[in-house]
Amino acid sequence: MDVAQYMTQLGEQARAASRLMARADTDSKNKALLAMAEAIDARREALVEANRTDMENGRDKGLDDALLDRLELTPARIDGMIEGLRQVAALPDPIGAIRDMSYRPSGIQVGKMRVPLGVIGIIYESRPNVTCEAASLCLKSGNAAILRGGSEAIHSNQAIATCIAEGLKAAGLPHEAVQVVETTDREAVGRLIAMPEYVDVIVPRGGKGLIERISNDARVPVIKHLDGICHVYIDAEADRTKALNIAINAKTHRYGTCNTMETLLVDAAVAGELLPELAEHYEQLGVELRGCERTLALLPRLNAATDADWDTEYLAPILSIRIVDGMDEAIAHINRHSSQHTDAIITENYTKARAFLREVDSSSVMVNASTRFADGFEYGLGAEIGISTDKIHARGPVGLEGLTSEKYIVLGDGQVRS
Repeated sequence: MDVAQYMTQLGEQARAASRLMARADTDSKNKALLAMAEAIDARREALVEANRTDMENGRDKGLDDALLDRLELTPARIDGMIEGLRQVAALPDPIGAIRDMSYRPSGIQVGKMRVPLGVIGIIYESRPNVTCEAASLCLKSGNAAILRGGSEAIHSNQAIATCIAEGLKAAGLPHEAVQVVETTDREAVGRLIAMPEYVDVIVPRGGKGLIERISNDARVPVIKHLDGICHVYIDAEADRTKALNIAINAKTHRYGTCNTMETLLVDAAVAGELLPELAEHYEQLGVELRGCERTLALLPRLNAATDADWDTEYLAPILSIRIVDGMDEAIAHINRHSSQHTDAIITENYTKARAFLREVDSSSVMVNASTRFADGFEYGLGAEIGISTDKIHARGPVGLEGLTSEKYIVLGDGQVRS
């Protein structure tokens, strides 16, 4: 069977499974999720061994440190997968929820019911834990899923797929409800994004090149974000301890994630006090700093930032720093250079905080918190299918509700329109 035939078969099976999943009851879905968690816990050694093979192959192929970091299945990340499955099982089931029922003058009642999207295709790179997250959210929201991970994680993904299949079987749900693509042939991606008869939406997770390609070539709707150029703005009225802790954490907690700070903005009124200490911390942690002219005047040993730096997602220990004259200038910079992912202000001024929340046009806007919190797990979604910077349908971390839509329902008692 060639790739085209194989993907068509997956599509046909997913479409059939989606109809069964749409009417699956909450107990069955939760039973499957909990059984998956048990299977992963029982198969830890097999997961680690499969991941070790992928890590060794990745190093041989010259994958950079950021990709290797995303690829690794540490004990903590396996724990996270298990906890994520249990959290999703504990979440309310959105399917079938009815809201806004109201009587019309004709006597009919009109409202909305939440329903699954159908079949969701997910294309991702490196991170094998996405296989588990995607499966859990698609399953709980009553959808079928076709998961296509990167070739660098093929062994890890197939090991996780075995656990997913065990969970579906234990709950009596169709094993085709979650299908992990077994081929590493790149043609599989091209087929998956061009099957509107079988796939209702595509969610790409990966580098900007991958997401741009899918957005340009897909024949089905795409939920996406291209990159994560995240900012932290330290206001003149920021608490010093909060500012230092958040600015350090937002950059150095992990470098290869889309919610990592890439540009630090500091009000000129506090730059002289805070930047020398911050620079010392960053340099001790091996972070390369690139500054604007005013930053270089204060810290001449730094590298000069270019125009391109303000529009770059480094995914590396590199940080751009700019000194600004007040919040309005900070907001103007963010709205010009941000990728509309996550941006934060550090301030004790309530009025400024409210203005920042209102005026910064990003999918997550924060006050006195690290951008690293922009994550479905941290937001209480159990897990996330991805983070959307689109403005239609879903925005920000996409959890259960983001994988559903609403339809109008009408209840009558024999009414006819006159």
